[in-house]
Amino acid sequence: MVRHRISSGGVVFRPAGAAHEVALIRVARADGHAWTLPKGWVEKGEDLEQTAVREVREETGLQAKVLRKLGEITYEFYAKPDRSRVLKTVHVFLLECLGGDTAEHDDEVEEVRWFTLDEAVRTLTYKNEREMLEKVVGLIQGGGQTA
Repeated sequence: MVRHRISSGGVVFRPAGAAHEVALIRVARADGHAWTLPKGWVEKGEDLEQTAVREVREETGLQAKVLRKLGEITYEFYAKPDRSRVLKTVHVFLLECLGGDTAEHDDEVEEVRWFTLDEAVRTLTYKNEREMLEKVVGLIQGGGQTA
């Protein structure tokens, strides 16, 4: 049996001098840890943008606003608790950081850190998230982040 789950989250950025930085989260994995984008399950009554903003706040401690949808990432994994396959679709948004404190992340997250765009692309653990971030690099550096 395959269950379909929907998540939402995104790429949170802020200006850093003449450049920009992106917030990534480090989470525990069975084989160590992973650097990833903040994201989580859509809760009842939420739309995808509301979920992205809430998950960013919970997982990074940052307040952010959605500027645009970047796309979707779909992948499959095995859920041990109920021995099922899960087909997960993550809706990824570009979010501008409005403030907050990265020390105020939730317990699911080990660390939140700001990276330059190039560092973030090299640091992300998952290829599909790196590809999404590469799309963002072009938008931000091209001045099209609000388009």
